[in-house]
Amino acid sequence: MGFERISQTDIDYGLISFDGDGKERPEGATLMSQQLIEKAKRDNVTNVFFFCHGWKGDLPAARDQYNRWIGAFARAPECQSASTVFPNFKPLFIGLHWPSQPWGDEELGGGSFGAPAAAISPDTLLEQYIARLGDRPEIRRPLEIIINEARINVAPEELPPQVRQAYLDLNQALGLGSEGVAGPPDADREPFDPEAAFEAANEAGAAFGGINLGSLLEPLRGLSYWTMKKRGRSVGEGGMHAFLKDLQNATPVRVHLMGHSFGTIVVSGMLGGPNARGPLMRSVDSVALVQGAVSLWCYGNAIPYGGGGAGYFNPILGDRKVSGPMIVTKSKYDSAVGVFYPLASQVKGSASFDPQSLPEFGAIGAFGIQGIPDDVRNELTMLPADGSYTLEKGKIYNLESSQFIAKKEGASGAHSDIAGPEVAHAIWSAALASA
Repeated sequence: MGFERISQTDIDYGLISFDGDGKERPEGATLMSQQLIEKAKRDNVTNVFFFCHGWKGDLPAARDQYNRWIGAFARAPECQSASTVFPNFKPLFIGLHWPSQPWGDEELGGGSFGAPAAAISPDTLLEQYIARLGDRPEIRRPLEIIINEARINVAPEELPPQVRQAYLDLNQALGLGSEGVAGPPDADREPFDPEAAFEAANEAGAAFGGINLGSLLEPLRGLSYWTMKKRGRSVGEGGMHAFLKDLQNATPVRVHLMGHSFGTIVVSGMLGGPNARGPLMRSVDSVALVQGAVSLWCYGNAIPYGGGGAGYFNPILGDRKVSGPMIVTKSKYDSAVGVFYPLASQVKGSASFDPQSLPEFGAIGAFGIQGIPDDVRNELTMLPADGSYTLEKGKIYNLESSQFIAKKEGASGAHSDIAGPEVAHAIWSAALASA
């Protein structure tokens, strides 16, 4: 934590870190958030660029992503010429780490504990899920039942009754809601039915990030997934919203936000504040939501499902909390948001990516932001790094990015492969258009 130097460059960024309870980790005698605000004031910073990762569990993984993302962004030609748009341009780059990994790499070989060397022991798996979900008796007990049964029942055809009840108990202990498509990002799902989740995983017959779908553990991975979304909202609406307000109160800097995957929830919560209705001193200047694992309807003001109504984050648009452009990337090759997102919402099958037949449960990383008027929402294609965008303030741009993001369908890690110059160019274009 603290200030990081990207290897073989003179590029620095601040790394702010939160724990699993949504509380900022102290950095020395003072919080990093306060150190960043003091640096912005002391160094006469004009523009703050904030980056938030998605599902990454530890600090080394977060550092690796920020070294690549911020490195590509800071080395882009636009960074050298930004002073022609922003007088006396002085940037400050900030990355956020928060524990957000729903499962570890060692679990990606499938549900069988009888698998060869890569298999993880039941005891280790239990302790890892307790660390992720919380060490409380009401969480530990159902986890023990689920994992012990998975050890002896490798490929069941149906969910045993005791495991089904354990999943229901765990869902309640985690406080996960099921409020339908208009709910907050950690509750915009159908009512939790572990048997339906188990059957949907079996029917999918696909893989997400190397995970073989179809074991007793699949509903557990789903609950872990929703817990991470809940944590992202807690971090965004809590500590990071407070940090944004403190930064705006202390200095007149322009603020540009970028979130990836679950990080789009953090960034949206940072803007929205508690229940998406927390006031800001002034609008932020630009926003980039990259391969977001959040509902395509979450910003919409007219959802064509569940009785209509507005999406959870729609007040952000109504309150004009983004003065410049908002860009949203989507890729038809990103199986993380195209396959697993609807599966975790208990929707059988994968996304069709048909813009004429938008689903009830789908991610912005697959479909962009929908449910808003055509005079606000624009459908564009991501351009090469030397392409020229025409972006307007206050508009939302869904960028079809399949040519540059997750280019190989089903490729491991493709969901996070966003460090290319084309992505950096799109984010810079939004930032510069805000001037």
